Amino acid sequence: MHIKLAQLPKTIALFWLTALICIGLTPIQGRAETKATKTSNQTGIEVKVTPEMLGAGVVSSGAVLPPIPAVTGNRQKPVASWGKPLPYPIVIADRRNNRLIEIAPNKKIIWEFPSPSIKVYRGNEDVNFSPDGKQLAVSEEDNFDVHIVDYEKKMLTWTYGIPDRRGSGPGLLNYPDDAHLLADGKFITADIRNCRVLIVDPQDNSIVSQWGTPGKCKHNPPYELAHPNGATPMENGDILVTEITDSWISRITREGKVVWSVKAPNIRYPSDAFPTVDGKQVIVADFWKPGRVVIFDPLTRKITWEYFAKDGEGALDHSSIARELPDTGDILIVDDLNDRVIVVDRKTKEIIWQYGEKGKKGFTPGLLNYPDGVDLDVFRDWKTAIQK
Repeated sequence: MHIKLAQLPKTIALFWLTALICIGLTPIQGRAETKATKTSNQTGIEVKVTPEMLGAGVVSSGAVLPPIPAVTGNRQKPVASWGKPLPYPIVIADRRNNRLIEIAPNKKIIWEFPSPSIKVYRGNEDVNFSPDGKQLAVSEEDNFDVHIVDYEKKMLTWTYGIPDRRGSGPGLLNYPDDAHLLADGKFITADIRNCRVLIVDPQDNSIVSQWGTPGKCKHNPPYELAHPNGATPMENGDILVTEITDSWISRITREGKVVWSVKAPNIRYPSDAFPTVDGKQVIVADFWKPGRVVIFDPLTRKITWEYFAKDGEGALDHSSIARELPDTGDILIVDDLNDRVIVVDRKTKEIIWQYGEKGKKGFTPGLLNYPDGVDLDVFRDWKTAIQK
C-alpha cells in the first residue's frame, strides 16, 4: 500500500499511519527516510514545513502572570494539595499554539512560555519537569528536535536535533516523541521513526545509551524496538518503554535489562504509558477515535480500571496522555484533537474538571490548540502564592 501522508488532512493521516503500522507496513515517506538516513546521516534530510506544522505561530494568552514561587516540594514530598478536582497545577504542551502554559486548579493561567522563534521551537509535543522542578524537558516531533527550558528564566537552554532536519546520525532525530530529564541529569527521548530510545548527556551531546536500531523496527527489546513513542522514568530509575506496533509496553533498567514486556490490553495505539502512583500498575491512553484509557496489572494483563465513551461529551479523540493523580486517585487525560485537558472521577467516570473547549481551538484564556503533553507542578506552592 502506497500512501503519502503529507498530502492528507491531519486526522486522516493519523488514521492511515496507525493502520499501516498495525499491519506491519510503512508509508512511502517512511521508506524513503530509512534509505536516505543510511547515506546522509551527517546532514539529515530536509523537510517541507507546512502551515499545519507552524500552527498559530507565536502567540500568548495575554494573561497577567503572578510572580513565580520558590521550589519547596518534589515528587516524593509534594507541596500541599488543592484536593479535588485537580490537586496540583498542570503544565500543558499546547502543541499548535507553540507554547507551554501552566494552569492552576482554579483555571487561572499562572505561567506561560511562548515560542521564542518558530524556526527553532514549534509544535512542543510532550513536556515534563526535571526531578528538581527547575527545568522542563520538551519534545517536538515534527520539528525533529528536543529541548530543555529553564522554568524561571523562561528560556531555551539546550537543544538536541536540528530543526526541520531528520536523520539517524549524530545529533539527528526522526520524530522524537516524549522527553524526560533523569535524576542524573541525562535526557531521554523516544525517537519513533528511528525505532530507538536515546539517553543523551546534555553536557556534551554524547549518546549515553541507545535501545533499538534505526531501520530495524520490530519488537525485540532492548536491541530492536517497534516505533517507540514513550520512555517514562519510574521512581527506581527503570524506564517504561511504549511501542506503537502491537501495543507493547516494556520495563527496562538503565543497564538495558528487560524486567517485563507485555502487550497493553484493549489498546490499539498506546501512547506514553506511565506507572500508577504506587508504581505497581500501568496507565496508558489509546491514541484513537474514540479514545480510551486503561489501567492494568503488567504481571497478569488484567484491566483494573477503564474509561471509554463511544460518543457524546465524554468521548475522547486521540487521547495522548493519561495519568493517575496523586492525592485523589482521579485520572488526568490529554484529549488532543478535542482541544482539551480533563480530569475524570475514578469512581463515577464523569468529567469533573476541564480546561479547553471541546472542538474549539484558540489561544486566549480558556482555550487550547491541540494540547499533547502534560505534567504536574508539585514543586511550587502556587495556592499560597496566588492568595497573597
